[in-house]
Amino acid sequence: MKQNRIILGLLFGMSILAVSCSKLNSADSGPQQVSETNTTDTEVVTVDTLHQPADGPPGMVWIPGGTYMMGTDTDPQRRSDETPAHPVKVDGFWMDITEVTNAQFAEFVKATGYLTTAERPIDWEELKKQVPPGTPKPADDLLQPASMVFTSTDHPVDLNNFLNWWKFVPGASWRKPQGDTSTIKGKNNHPVVQVSWDDAVAYCKWAGKRLPTEAEWEFAARGGTTDQIYAWGNDKQLAKHTNSWTGDFPYNNTHEDGYVTTAPVKSYEPNGYGLYDVAGNVWEWVSDYYHSEYYAACKLEGTLVNPQGPKHWYDPNQPFNEVHTKRGGSFLCNEVYCSSYRLTARMATSYDTGQDHSGFRCVMTQEQWEERRNEK
Repeated sequence: MKQNRIILGLLFGMSILAVSCSKLNSADSGPQQVSETNTTDTEVVTVDTLHQPADGPPGMVWIPGGTYMMGTDTDPQRRSDETPAHPVKVDGFWMDITEVTNAQFAEFVKATGYLTTAERPIDWEELKKQVPPGTPKPADDLLQPASMVFTSTDHPVDLNNFLNWWKFVPGASWRKPQGDTSTIKGKNNHPVVQVSWDDAVAYCKWAGKRLPTEAEWEFAARGGTTDQIYAWGNDKQLAKHTNSWTGDFPYNNTHEDGYVTTAPVKSYEPNGYGLYDVAGNVWEWVSDYYHSEYYAACKLEGTLVNPQGPKHWYDPNQPFNEVHTKRGGSFLCNEVYCSSYRLTARMATSYDTGQDHSGFRCVMTQEQWEERRNEK
């Protein structure tokens, strides 16, 4: 079993953890903003309205499918992995109206006894296979269950170094998102966090669902619209529309939106398809591997039909690590440091990394729903 590779980065100084946001003008912080071009990604979304199912699974909404331009060539805040825009066609599917909540995840854990990545100790015999020969065994306390927690600073810091605000905290897990002193009591309707990609996949399998592909996620997040930067339109009064960081990151959060960390699901207006929180609140895992040059390859292929993502992963900031894509941004994003609540923003994260701003939602095909319904 592969071990938590974030441990490798923290113990041995390798820059392998992809954090939630990339400073837009930093040479060392991830996919970068690119210059303006004269190309366009403003083609009208073509939506398939001919095959609307009569009913569907509870808590899910039908996404009709269609053809759209994935990515962007025109957003001034775009980073290099969001471009070039390229045509994609997706079939219709059912999608969770909200991110998976603490209450829903608790049902899964109760039914299965599942332990998340963050709740498992690190096996040194496995871990040492992934580090240079002769690396000494770390202290036992560094091999205990732990996860990544955002810790606000009290002053401006170098935004190129994520360790200025991310801490590896023993005891942090979905039950205690910020560590042993925290709790999810009273937060049943908040999105579950501190879940790795593996954890999200395990939940989906139990629920008879799956993670969306990246193409499905972006099509759904757009809500049947085009020419919009955000799921709600182009209005930059963010606190009205999403749970994000208001103030100066990472030391001064004005809480203009009313929340320090996660917000309850359905705290903001849904998008055109009835989906809540596809922007901000928590990052959402998708099924695809992440590859920094994937969109460039897609552009050469014409219209892609139900793309499943690249066959191999690659992030230049963590070249030895298996990385998957997350979408939607989180409560830590703001205009200066991140802006990843934009529809086209992407993030690469190690498959085994849990953080207190990362969650997921599930999807299901009509065929899967019919099979599940017939089994009952």
